[in-house]
Amino acid sequence: MRSLAELDAEVVGCRACPRLVAWREEIAVVKRAAFADETYWARPVPGFGPPDASLAIVGLAPSAHGANRTGRMFTGDPSGDVLFKALHRVGVASQPTSTRIGDGLELRGTRMVAPVRCAPPANKPTPEERDTCRSWLAEELTLLKPTLKAVFVLGAFGWQALLPVLAEAGWPVPAPRPKFGHGVEAKLGDLRLFGCYHVSQRNVQTGRLTLDMVCDVLAAATSAAGLN
Repeated sequence: MRSLAELDAEVVGCRACPRLVAWREEIAVVKRAAFADETYWARPVPGFGPPDASLAIVGLAPSAHGANRTGRMFTGDPSGDVLFKALHRVGVASQPTSTRIGDGLELRGTRMVAPVRCAPPANKPTPEERDTCRSWLAEELTLLKPTLKAVFVLGAFGWQALLPVLAEAGWPVPAPRPKFGHGVEAKLGDLRLFGCYHVSQRNVQTGRLTLDMVCDVLAAATSAAGLN
């Protein structure tokens, strides 16, 4: 079996979904005015964090002008601003901000992964695109399995996409499958899942999700992972 570093290198070269390839590359040319002088990553975004992580954070997909620009999960967009503040507050991120690769950020015992690795139009990958991308997540979680104790899942899409992958990787997923909800906890043998509303700009701006709410669920997840 290849290492996580080898897997990450393979992920970056993927061109399996024509619609996503076209979109991520178009965005890198059109750009957002605030980033007009930057060179966009415009490739699939690999996982981020140590290979012996006991906690995984599962999101949705890279954002067009966030990770698709910076090349690192949740980096360079408002969602990441909230998430990294929470990660720093609970003690698993070395700093409360994440702006670019090489900014000094390190995660302790925590790895960020995603069901879809390319930025999708309107932040909505198709079921076919999700399923095409599934093999990357399945292999990544299999590599993490010896140390993984907990998963912090952001949003219903991530939760629904993750459960079949965990079943394929050998964890006992109950039937019927546990439903997503904010603060929901599910036990899959020795693995514990924690659901959290997605840290999207919409959820935060409407007050549906606050930093304290994220920190409460994240603290429970890090505790289950043995990180605090």
